[in-house]
Amino acid sequence: LGQATAVEQSRAVAEVQAAVVVAQQVPRSIHTAVAAMRESCAQKGLAERAFYRYPRGGNTITGPSVHLARELARCWGNVQYGVSELRRDDIAGESEMQAFAWDVQTNTRNSLVFIVPHSRDTQQGRKPLGELRDVYENNANQGARRLRETIFAILPPWFTEEAKDLCNAALREDGDGKPLATRAADAVRWFGSQFGVSQGQMETKLGRKVDRWTEHDLAQVRIIGKSLQRGEVAVDEEFPPERVTAAEVTGKAPD
Repeated sequence: LGQATAVEQSRAVAEVQAAVVVAQQVPRSIHTAVAAMRESCAQKGLAERAFYRYPRGGNTITGPSVHLARELARCWGNVQYGVSELRRDDIAGESEMQAFAWDVQTNTRNSLVFIVPHSRDTQQGRKPLGELRDVYENNANQGARRLRETIFAILPPWFTEEAKDLCNAALREDGDGKPLATRAADAVRWFGSQFGVSQGQMETKLGRKVDRWTEHDLAQVRIIGKSLQRGEVAVDEEFPPERVTAAEVTGKAPD
């Protein structure tokens, strides 16, 4: 045991003890926590990031995101959470990680220890990750998913449900009174004029036809558009070119 490690262990123990003492001396106010949550969830910036969605097996999986979980933990108060990499095995190609959330006032804790393979599932099968940056981003992505679950596990269900309802309301109000179908058509037109993205590419990205888009879909479209404008991602990364079949090129039906 090195001196630096011993010092770090002592610091961590003191930090935990201090957090428990402060939580007991300054307990949370439920009224203040609810007021903070309602103010945050009424903001468009949070509402647009409050839900995740992705297609799987012909269905769309959706739910509250890690961004909403972190904000609710901040509003609830006296909550500690985090993700740490416990062990990395480059030979086996995997990392052992832990995600936790701890309400230091009530001493309610939820933690998950899990293994993250250094690989990514693609349409061509599982692809090993060789670059350190890819491994880090993959671990961070997997860790964020578990962190989301641990935070929601210690928060009161009524607190989370009201937050989700308020974020949904904020997304609906962001339409300036326009019907959902009109806003979807405007989004398709804007992406086409700004980035040359077709309606088919957008439907492939969201996993459903434009006439079935929801408020969450439009929120995701807005986030993607802002990322493209800031140059954070490339158009081809978000919207791969549409595949053209031989039948479409020749204009003949396949035999």
